[in-house]
Amino acid sequence: MSNKFTIIQGGMGAGVSNWKLARAVSQAGELGVVSGTALDQILARRLQDGDPEGEMRRALDAFPFAAMADRVRDKYFVTGGKPAYAPYLTLPPHELNSPRALTELCIVANFVEVFLAREGHTNAVGINYLEKIQAPLLPGIFGAMLAGVDYVLMGAGIPLRVPGVLDRLSQHQAVEYTMHVTGALDGDDIELRFDPNDFAEGAVPRLRRPKFLAIVSSNTLAATMMKRANGRVDGLIIEMRSAGGHNAPPRGKLQLSLVGEPIYGERDHVDVAKLNELDVPFWLAGGYGHPERLQEALRLGAAGVQVGTAFEFAVESGLRQDYKQALLATVVAGESKVFTDPLASPTGFPFKVASLEGTASEQEVSDGRPRICDLGFLREAYRTIEGDIGYRCPAEPLSVYCSKGGKEEDTVGRKCICNALLANIGLGQTRNGQRSEPGLVTAGDDLPFVSNFLRPGNASYSAADVISKIAAAPSI
Repeated sequence: MSNKFTIIQGGMGAGVSNWKLARAVSQAGELGVVSGTALDQILARRLQDGDPEGEMRRALDAFPFAAMADRVRDKYFVTGGKPAYAPYLTLPPHELNSPRALTELCIVANFVEVFLAREGHTNAVGINYLEKIQAPLLPGIFGAMLAGVDYVLMGAGIPLRVPGVLDRLSQHQAVEYTMHVTGALDGDDIELRFDPNDFAEGAVPRLRRPKFLAIVSSNTLAATMMKRANGRVDGLIIEMRSAGGHNAPPRGKLQLSLVGEPIYGERDHVDVAKLNELDVPFWLAGGYGHPERLQEALRLGAAGVQVGTAFEFAVESGLRQDYKQALLATVVAGESKVFTDPLASPTGFPFKVASLEGTASEQEVSDGRPRICDLGFLREAYRTIEGDIGYRCPAEPLSVYCSKGGKEEDTVGRKCICNALLANIGLGQTRNGQRSEPGLVTAGDDLPFVSNFLRPGNASYSAADVISKIAAAPSI
């Protein structure tokens, strides 16, 4: 399969770049990408909401291991949907050795999202993972490959061993992936292990090796991926700091601007000309959702661009309709604001936050939320005094975090990104029968530009509108 697309729709988790958005982009001839973040939680909650259109159950019917699909359906599907006041079932967070039922749900959920994104056309579809979310990675990739995913994209770390994982899974072989465990010693067993044959019902179906695109933020990381990866790297996405979501931190000592944002310097500059020396296709990301920037990228030798924020507000995206409308209204009014928060994310990476009333972007909303950590996508694995593996998050209750060896100063300003991301797509947890989790919307620095995708008299736009606008030759 050749790289015939110039626009990659960025992976936006959790569930913003859903199957509907990815399918719309792919049907238009560009690369649609589903987010692989928290797909097990998302599928479980969609089923508990009754799957009103039947898409989840249709995909479950196509899953190659019928008994596994039945177990997922039987556990989570609620006819007519759960009552609005009732909480969603709480799933255990993924760990080094996750329960089999959770692993099965992860496999099935990744299959479902990719299957639906590929339905009704023959163009390429990708899935995006974060290297920092390691525990569900191997079964997630397997599920996506069962659905025939064409591209795997990964950033938020240095995924040197993912190409080898794709190679081995395509041959039905067992795979391993080293989990990052703070304080781990030589000899500690910190390998994630997954054997597709342990989960197959009969023979494992034929699996095609998807192409792999590494998302990096510097020339150094780009060169490292090409030299040290344990398998074929098919392309690179060079993500600049103006992109939404998590950003790479500045190199060197962290310094903040007068408004509290990280200051980037010359060492953080990407030399695009040198990327051509790597002899691999690359796409530029972060502020490239404009026709002029696409043409600029092509002139510099790029295969195209990756665009996130513009697609985030398209009608097909999973972002809640009320959030989408409210933020578009601020854009049209010229009042939109995006803040690069150096503290919000438990990962320690800078995180872009769009200002929106009623969300955790407001300090009083964030402060009013009890510190609850019951999803754990971004937890840190660490070696306990006893030599076991524990898990902690600087957004969990302070006393709990400190009892696990965490430092109190690391909890300042942290927000529960995990619960907020599910709230962003209308799947937020209900607490005590009445209180719902607040969202926290992320967007890139070019959020003000999305008004250009609105046609006169319209309050919304589609993925096709984004593509036709960006792909159009700029006026002279």
